[in-house]
Amino acid sequence: MNRRIFFHTAFAVTVAAAFLPHFSFAADAPGTRVETKRVFKDVAYVEGGREDQRLDIYLPRDSGPHPLIVWVHGGAWRAGSKKDMPLGGLIARGFAVASVDYRLSTVAPMLAMMHDIKAAIRFLRAHAAEYGFDAKGFAVTGSSAGGHLAALTGTSNGNAELEGKLGAHCDQSSDVQAIVSFFGASNLRTILGQSTEHGLSVRVPALQLLLGGQPDEKPALAKLASPIAHVNAHVPPLLLIHGDADPQMPFEQSRELDAAYRNAGRPVEFVAMPGSVHGGKEFFDAERLAIVEKFLRAHLK
Repeated sequence: MNRRIFFHTAFAVTVAAAFLPHFSFAADAPGTRVETKRVFKDVAYVEGGREDQRLDIYLPRDSGPHPLIVWVHGGAWRAGSKKDMPLGGLIARGFAVASVDYRLSTVAPMLAMMHDIKAAIRFLRAHAAEYGFDAKGFAVTGSSAGGHLAALTGTSNGNAELEGKLGAHCDQSSDVQAIVSFFGASNLRTILGQSTEHGLSVRVPALQLLLGGQPDEKPALAKLASPIAHVNAHVPPLLLIHGDADPQMPFEQSRELDAAYRNAGRPVEFVAMPGSVHGGKEFFDAERLAIVEKFLRAHLK
């Protein structure tokens, strides 16, 4: 595939307020069109933590309890922001969304970002009653690198090495009940061999930062950081959405994870988007969000 895409790696600036959450009826985040919602900005999920250990909470106007979607942004593990949250259509349909910032690979390599995301989920579960979440109905989703991290978060339910001990709520579970990965990685040990020339130009430096070396130089860490390595008879249901002309994140990555789930006898849905490349509005349009909603309502019970 010789399609050219432009990968933006400019770093987003996270604007932090005080340690107490800020409540507002602010304008919609990029990609959302929600007229009525409640928003809590820059909520610290690690007390006394860094500015990138914060999250934004979007709630429907009614009191709930609401199923919660934890959104993990993409950006080749080294860029991106919680501000880029494209699930506004699901908030309008009664889902709460928590968009999470985490330490990027330019700050700390794997496993720091996983410890952050799982700490955020523990925080959210501890405060479920306060915000009106259904503590038994958490899903994790993300796109690109965020799709990889979402899949890794869900498939590694109960993994102590990936869990970490950040924050004040280690008594809470970080388990999720469903996963949605938009064009995310699944196997860091095979990804380079599946990549286009353009994909390699993005993925090689990104993996160098993420792992502190290339996968063949860090095989144990590459395996630990691969969702496919954690698939077993108990992993949460999974929805994969991926463009079959993606020149940056190999389509084969979603195929691999789909096959692993099927071999383990676990619930999985794989939506291939013919001709779609790496991202774009079509991944979060009404048709795709309807698929996501149907999947989540089936499994967040």
